[in-house]
Amino acid sequence: MIIAVDGPGGAGKSTVSRRLAERLGWLHLDTGAFYRAATLAVLRAGVEPADTDAVVAAVGAVRYRQEMGRMLVDGEDVSGAIRTPEVTAAVSAVSAIPQVRTLMLRYQREWVKGHRGDAVVEGRDIGTVVFPDAQLKVWLTAGLAERARRRAAQTGEDPALVEVELARRDRADSHRVVSPQVPAADAIHIDTTTMSVAQVVERIVERLAARESPGLTYPLPDG
Repeated sequence: MIIAVDGPGGAGKSTVSRRLAERLGWLHLDTGAFYRAATLAVLRAGVEPADTDAVVAAVGAVRYRQEMGRMLVDGEDVSGAIRTPEVTAAVSAVSAIPQVRTLMLRYQREWVKGHRGDAVVEGRDIGTVVFPDAQLKVWLTAGLAERARRRAAQTGEDPALVEVELARRDRADSHRVVSPQVPAADAIHIDTTTMSVAQVVERIVERLAARESPGLTYPLPDG
């Protein structure tokens, strides 16, 4: 069974998804870490994010894995390196490239298939593209100022600057041609602005309890 948790940056996806997976005893997958890892590979290769062909070559030249909450690139733990401002500034451009999304989609679906267990999967297009038949889809959101405050608390950056960057990322992700960041038509919407993590998790668990869990399979994309 898959629970898809989508939403913009700072809405609480990562924290809520991890807590939800712990509560249920399920697997947890952060798909955004794959795109950040791909962006790190691009920056390390000295490639400009606007150079599509070079980006695709750089992204495809390494292997990506996520194990026990750690993001690995060619076996190296890059969990900290993918959270730098440099990666954050470039990730929307890299992740908008169709070939990059196709490759990351394969890694994400293979991860779930290989682990053979119920999973909470978080990202920005899980309920619409990665697992469109997920049995429960959740769209988390929050006010922009609150999202910026949360992100700044994590990174130590100026909240005003973080707010500008989040707004820019929102526009870029929601207007990209491939896999735009939009809620699935059948997703439940939760505004986390004034809610605690525990309250959000409880709301999702309540909705999960009311649903059936038929076994579904997800074919890998071509290519």
